[in-house]
Amino acid sequence: MRGSAMLALLAAALECSAHAAGTGALDLVAPPGFQVTTYASVPHARFMALGPDGSVYVSESESGRIVRLVDDHGAGVADSVVEVASGLDLPHGMAFHKHAFYVATHDGVVRFALDTAGRPVGPPVRVNHYTGGDGHWSRTIVFGADSAMYVAIGSSCNLCVEADSDRAVVMRYDEDGSHGRVYARGLRNAVGLAVSPTTGAIWATQNERDNLLPNHEDLPPDELNILRAGGDYGWPYCYGDRIPNLEYPSAKCGPTIPPALGFQAHSAPLGIVFLSTATQFPSAYRSDALVAFHGSWNRTIPTGAKVVRVHVVKGLPVSYDDFITGWQRHDGSRWGRPVDVLVARDGSVLVSDDFSGTIYRVSHGAGVNAAAQ
Repeated sequence: MRGSAMLALLAAALECSAHAAGTGALDLVAPPGFQVTTYASVPHARFMALGPDGSVYVSESESGRIVRLVDDHGAGVADSVVEVASGLDLPHGMAFHKHAFYVATHDGVVRFALDTAGRPVGPPVRVNHYTGGDGHWSRTIVFGADSAMYVAIGSSCNLCVEADSDRAVVMRYDEDGSHGRVYARGLRNAVGLAVSPTTGAIWATQNERDNLLPNHEDLPPDELNILRAGGDYGWPYCYGDRIPNLEYPSAKCGPTIPPALGFQAHSAPLGIVFLSTATQFPSAYRSDALVAFHGSWNRTIPTGAKVVRVHVVKGLPVSYDDFITGWQRHDGSRWGRPVDVLVARDGSVLVSDDFSGTIYRVSHGAGVNAAAQ
């Protein structure tokens, strides 16, 4: 049996096994014509990055590892999972830039050299330092249209005035990691960062505050922000469209920047990807973006645990709707929680799930996905 056929059968076996347990790709619901299959098993899979050779890199933050996934046979399933790095401090976001591999860890960015095949080699070299410690631990990195390095650093608390100037911000560094300065502030926990392929602006998903009375379940909205140099997005003093938090009734919210799009409160939006290179998706999708909702922790009726499609018109987000659902059961319990979304080299989309430890593959129409089912 040829390798590609064997891998297709392996993918089908993974799907059948997961479905028999009531938890797997076949339990996920996508729009008509789309197929969702299992691409790889990666414990506690968090963020992903696409390597120069088409390999997919995944951070296992809890274990301090980065792994590399390879689909050598084009069968729509990873046929190897190789450890790239270990012993890192909560590695999360990753980026390839100018012949180097960058990883955002809890208190600084480290860089790996690349070999001739474009794969990370050797020990990590620290390129900068920022505040770690209490509160939101994830760090996300992108390189902008200006080749500068941008790193999202969450707050140390639910609602407070930070003692450290590099908390609740997106920092901008020179591309080598030096000369850090605050690019945008007032971002309680901006986790997902992506560069718009049409405008070059950086979009950030933001997890807003908890325990806002009198309606903490539906306020405040989580946010999708378009970052501006020097912009203040409100936290901790303001939320939504320049509304003062009850704890800061005299806050001057007028100069703050409201979200470009509000999401259902406590959806916990994390990874975001633009679909301009998603060639396995219909053309109508390729001006839009996908966002992974990790899901709420403190609502009576849980929300999130899904992937949504953000509709973009003239470079701006105008609305969103469900794209993939099914991780959350009817009783509100969950068997999975999506974290990140990535366009793979073949034009399909990958979705990471840190609760089930799975990477899913999403494509449209006939192809290896159809064969795998």
